Amino acid sequence: MTQIAIALHHLRTLIHQDGRDDLCFHFEDLTVDCTRQPLTQDILQRLLTLAETKSLADFIKAMFAGKAINLSEDRPVSHCRLRTPDYRQSQTYQKLTNFAADVRANQNIKSIVNLGIGGSDLGPAMVTAGLAGFHDGPAVHYVGNVDPHALYDILAQCNPRSTLFIITSKTFTTSETLVNVGLAKGWLQQNGVAPDAAMVAVTAYQKRAVDWGIDPARIFDFDEAVGGRYSLWSAVGLSVMIAIGSTAFNQLLKGAHAMDNHFETAPFASNIPVIMGLLRVWHRSYLGQMAYGIMPYDQRLARLPAWAQQLEMESNGKSVTRHGKPLDRPAGPLIWGEVGVNSQHSFFQWLHHSVDIVPIDILIARKPVNLLDDAAWQASHKTLAINAVAQAEALAVGVEQAAAPHRHFPGNRPSLMVSWEATTPYALGRLLALYEHITIVSGFVWDVNSFDQWGVELGKKMAHDLASKSDLDGFSPAAKAFLNRLGD
Repeated sequence: MTQIAIALHHLRTLIHQDGRDDLCFHFEDLTVDCTRQPLTQDILQRLLTLAETKSLADFIKAMFAGKAINLSEDRPVSHCRLRTPDYRQSQTYQKLTNFAADVRANQNIKSIVNLGIGGSDLGPAMVTAGLAGFHDGPAVHYVGNVDPHALYDILAQCNPRSTLFIITSKTFTTSETLVNVGLAKGWLQQNGVAPDAAMVAVTAYQKRAVDWGIDPARIFDFDEAVGGRYSLWSAVGLSVMIAIGSTAFNQLLKGAHAMDNHFETAPFASNIPVIMGLLRVWHRSYLGQMAYGIMPYDQRLARLPAWAQQLEMESNGKSVTRHGKPLDRPAGPLIWGEVGVNSQHSFFQWLHHSVDIVPIDILIARKPVNLLDDAAWQASHKTLAINAVAQAEALAVGVEQAAAPHRHFPGNRPSLMVSWEATTPYALGRLLALYEHITIVSGFVWDVNSFDQWGVELGKKMAHDLASKSDLDGFSPAAKAFLNRLGD
């Protein structure tokens, strides 16, 4: 495949071609509109052939069968199992729901503070915000950053006698999280509250949590084969369950499971995760576009770009294949984004007018949830939706203004519109599972391991060495001088 075939077609022409509606794909009330993509039926067929050549079907089968497809850690990839009906009947899940119900019924608990970082923070924080209209439990806060201001500002909103801390750490060795846990423990003790009565843990290493002082009955485990950025479906989602209740959380899992079934069973020509994953490969590997934007037109989904950023860049930001060989071309785009319509008044100028071309996904629910049944409020959401489709059209079509170059917009800027009826727990679960599978599909086609993150481990080790000052010989004079300026 080359750029030549598509370079002959401007999007303003392509979008009006007969049969273009065939590039709209549907699953339940979810619609993925690829009509504004630099894509023809011939190119799509070539991409589908690429998937076949790469044995993508066998890879998907192996993942769902529990094979050890995470080669560098010799582990299966088991997060999809957490969305199955069988898992919801398990003792592990029942322990989780029972505890969440007890917390929600306890009138003495007014605030929940989740202490985690990375996948132990981004996923549950994003979902909690995304489902704000479904909250009927205590207030839930998230602290990921080791910057003490992050925790301090949250604690200023909480009463130590009515706050429950959830320590979320897969390994229970994450230094940033444990620093915050230490500060929280001190805050409780200074206010006469026993930490063991106000703290629970979520981890894959129960013994470490017990050694730290957490009651085993208040430790919620999850499988080591569940990667952090894929873990919000596990006990890592405890804070979400407390906020919205187990019934709504079940719907979140059911939506994700429905997308899993679609991904596992649908023919590739109508398989939405496969098609969107192949489009990632098309843009990155064949059209040479380094970045990809995620623009949710939903204020409650403002944290979704950050979640998607970790999902893609930690998964596919690799320079070697699954088997450790150097890649012959880059994999994994830079993911970025912001909530619409705010982004239209900041960086969309660059999207429309820059020499660079960056494809984007525009995400929009067709109807609001939990708004007043009032014409003015409904009309406001319609204005939001109109802005979303208007930007997609403007990016594709542009405006010819030869006499006024500053008003000339070349267009031919690709976007993909993802829309659904309303952002319910079911719909959000389905959407997030879709983006997980996009990352997995593209990662496999690039032949990288989308389930390890050794680059993260390097930074952790160097921070530990600097903090302990155990061996500074390999560090630069500038680093040593900075440590001296920090003092003891």
